[in-house]
Parts: sequence; structure tokens; C-alpha cells
Amino acid sequence: MKDLKKPQSKEKTIALGFTLGIHAVAMTGLLFLGMSKPVEPPKQIKMVLVTPEDLLPPDPVPLEQTDSSETAHEKVAEQVQQTAKPSIEPAPVIPVTQPTPPTPAPAPAPAKPDVNKAAQETKAAAEALKKADQQAAEQAKAAEANKLKAQAKAKAETAEKARADAAAKAKSDAAEKMKANAAAKAKADAANKAKADAVNKAKVDAANKAKADAANKAKADAANKAKADAANKAKADAANKAKADAANKAKADAANKAKADAANKAKADAANKAKADAANKAKADAANKAKADAANKAKADAEARERAAEEAKASSAKQAAEEAATKKAEAKKIASTAKRDFENKVRRAWDIPSGSSGQKATARVTLSDSGAVQSVIVSSSDPDMKASVEAAVRAAAPYPMPSDPDARREARTFTSSFTAK
Repeated sequence: MKDLKKPQSKEKTIALGFTLGIHAVAMTGLLFLGMSKPVEPPKQIKMVLVTPEDLLPPDPVPLEQTDSSETAHEKVAEQVQQTAKPSIEPAPVIPVTQPTPPTPAPAPAPAKPDVNKAAQETKAAAEALKKADQQAAEQAKAAEANKLKAQAKAKAETAEKARADAAAKAKSDAAEKMKANAAAKAKADAANKAKADAVNKAKVDAANKAKADAANKAKADAANKAKADAANKAKADAANKAKADAANKAKADAANKAKADAANKAKADAANKAKADAANKAKADAANKAKADAANKAKADAEARERAAEEAKASSAKQAAEEAATKKAEAKKIASTAKRDFENKVRRAWDIPSGSSGQKATARVTLSDSGAVQSVIVSSSDPDMKASVEAAVRAAAPYPMPSDPDARREARTFTSSFTAK
């Protein structure tokens, strides 16, 4: 692919403009002679929808005279590249009832293109197409009309862009050529000036040399000895001065070097000391920070462990208390059930004395872990009632004791009331 940004020559621009003009004329002819119906009187105009490819070709660029021997198609082929495949879908035609139009006359043979005439025809075609497009848009369906307008606009913009690009390219080429001509002229002027300056300088140098040679020759015979003496003295003085200057310079350089070395060493020592101090301080700070962090962490860990231990202890104590309370309640419940069973067993073994109806007695019984009667204390105002209750308590023994130690301990002592009926 060629570089389209490279400035085109004047001949290429002319060839491109010529080709665009030919295309405009050809498209206009196809539009009115091959792809549309002949124009009828205003009252019998047939509306035709055209494709975007048939709209507004770019204005042709006027031809300029050139001495190039290259042909237009060779110039244009280097720059023109196809960017999109043209649509071949035919434009929909809106049917309108009208008399059959006459058969169009065959297109005349193409003549040599006239750029001005082509521009006029292009403008007339654009106006006719615009009017036809407006009339067709009023009768066509809204969706199809919008689509065709969008396509027409895209085609027109493309053509306008191509024309603008060609004009800009031509303008750029002209500017580049003027710039190149100006640069070449400036370069030539500079070369000519440099050459003239060199010639003049050579002439002046030659004249000065001839004059100096003549003066030297005139003075040489008279001042030869004095000149030689003066030269020898000057040479000796210069040598002595140069030697002294060299010695002074060497001494000064040595002193300056020693001073600079001392200053550099002091600076380096100070820098090294500062660096070492900074490193030591950073190291000490890091150690102190690590130590403090470790101490803080150890303290925090100890506090956390202590809190955890206290919480665990409290939780254990609470759980133990809850378990003890639960166990105690359960033991009491079991013991209460056992005492009720004991009372029922005593009542079943009780032989109520005759004639003691309404008499009451209260017995407090103490049992062993095995359920044997350890003691019986009966309270009653009726001796028979008292004796019968005590006999019943002992007759019902042994009593079934609970297996749980706490419940058994609770059940070892019970008090029951008896009423004779």
C-alpha cells in the first residue's frame, strides 16, 4: 500500500481531478439516460427512488496544463484505492399510474469531456435528484424513506470528503512545491555568497601577504642583527618566564590538589560517619521497637490468657453450680417420689384400730441407706392410733431406697400424717 500522506506531484493532482470530472459526467449521464425515466410534464412526474450511488458526485477539479508525459490513468492508479464495495441492489420504484412514457433516445456517443459543462450538468442533476428525492419521500413509506435518506447522506458525505481531500491534497502539493523552491533558492544564494566571500578573502589575504613581504624585505637588511638579538633575548626571557610559570603552576596545582584531597577526605569521612551514625541509630531504633513490640505482645498475650482463664473458671463455676442445682432439684424430685411411695406402702400396711374414726397421728420416720427403719416417732392423742401407725411403719420395711446418693440421703427422713376413717 502506498503512503497516502506523501505529498503528491502536481501531475498526480491534475490526473485525479480529471478522473473525478470524467466520473461525474458519466454518472450524470447514467442517471438521466440509463437509470431513470424521462422527465414528464409537471402534472405527470413519475417518482423514482434512487440508490446512494447515484447521488451528488464530487465537483470536478479544473484541469491545468502540465508538461508531464505520464497518462492520467497511470497517475490516478497510484493514489486511488477502493474503500467500499458499491451496492448493486436496485432502487425500489413507487408505482404511479400514468401514461406509458416514450422510449428514451439512445445515448449519444461520448464526446470529449467539457469540465465546465460537466459541472453544470452535475449541479443540475443534483438539483433534480434533490427535488425527486423530496417528492418520493412524501409518498414512500416512512421507514424506507428514512433508510434511503441515510444512505444518500452517507454517499454525499463520502463524495464531498473525496472532493475536499483532493482539493486539500492539491493545495498541500502546491505549498510543498513552493517551499521546496524557496529552500532551493536560499541554498543556491547561500552557496553563491559563500563562494564570493571565499574569493574576496583570498584576494585580501594575497594582498596583505604581498604587502607584508615587501615591508619585511625592506627592513630585513637594516634590522637583521637587532632583530636577531631582540629575538634571542625575547626567547630567553620567554623561556625563563615559562619555566618560572610552570614551577609556580606546579606548586599551586600541588597545593590545590592537597587542599582538595583533604577537603574530599574530610567530606567523605563526615559522610561515612553520618552514614554509620544513621545506620546505628536505625538499628538501635529497630531493636528498641522490636523489643517494645515483643513486650507489648507478651503483655497482651498474658492479659488475654488471664482473661481467658478467668472466663473459663467463671464458666466452669457457673456450669458446676447449674449442674449442682439441677442435680439437687432432681434429687429432691426423686426423694419426694420415694417418700410418697413410702407413705403409700405404710398406708397399705396400716391396720386402723376400731372405734378410732377421726383420730389423727403424725409419724416421723428415719431410714438407713438400705431402707431399714432406724427410728419412728409417732405423735397422737390416741394410744391405739399411735401404736397402729408405728406398727404399720415397721411392717412396711424395708423401703426401696433411690440409687442416687443425694436422692437417697433426702429420702432417709420423711414425715407422714394419718387420719382414721
